[in-house]
Amino acid sequence: MNLETARLRLEPYHDSHYEGLRVMDNDSGVMRYISKGIVKTPEETWESIRRVQARWEKYGFSWWAIKEKASEAIVGAACLQYLANVEGAPLEIGWRLVPEQNGKGYATEAAKAIINFAAEQIGATYLVAVADPENTPSQRVMQRLGMTYKAIEQHYDVPCVVYELSIQRSIVMGMFTQCPLRARSGHLGHYKR
Repeated sequence: MNLETARLRLEPYHDSHYEGLRVMDNDSGVMRYISKGIVKTPEETWESIRRVQARWEKYGFSWWAIKEKASEAIVGAACLQYLANVEGAPLEIGWRLVPEQNGKGYATEAAKAIINFAAEQIGATYLVAVADPENTPSQRVMQRLGMTYKAIEQHYDVPCVVYELSIQRSIVMGMFTQCPLRARSGHLGHYKR
C-alpha cells in the first residue's frame, strides 16, 4: 500500500527500487548504525528486496522506499515490522535516509505516515523504535514523533535504545492520537533474527 505525505510517496519495495536502495546499502555512512558500516553486496540488496516483498505478502506491511514527489528520487526507506523481525514481538517503526537527504524532516514525515497506517490499517495501539545508542539523529526523530524513552535493550544482537509510543483512538473524533508513555525501567530482552 502506497502512502502519501505533502512531500513524499512511500512505496512498498519493488524491483524498480533496486538502484535507489543500492545507494544506501553501498554507503558505509548509512550502514554505520545498521551493520557497523559493513555495506551490502548487490546480491544482498536483491535478497533484502525479496525478503521484504515476502513480508508484505504475509503481513500486509514491511519496508517502503521513500520517494521525494518533486524529483521522484528515492531519498530513503522506512518500515513497519515486528521488532527484530520476530513474529509476535511489538511492532517497530524505522527509517534510513540517503545522506544528502538528512536534515530535511523526511524521516519524521515518513514515520508519521507509517504511524497513521499502523493505527488505521493494522489496528496498532503500541509501537516501538530502536537505534544504536550513538545514533542521536534517529533518537531526535523518535522524540519529535512523541515517543518516550523506554530503556536500552538487546535487539538485532546489539544494545539498542528503545523508544515507545501508545496510540489511542478518539471515539468522538474518529482520529488517532499519540500518547507518549512515561519512561520506565526495562529489562534486557534478547531477540534473534
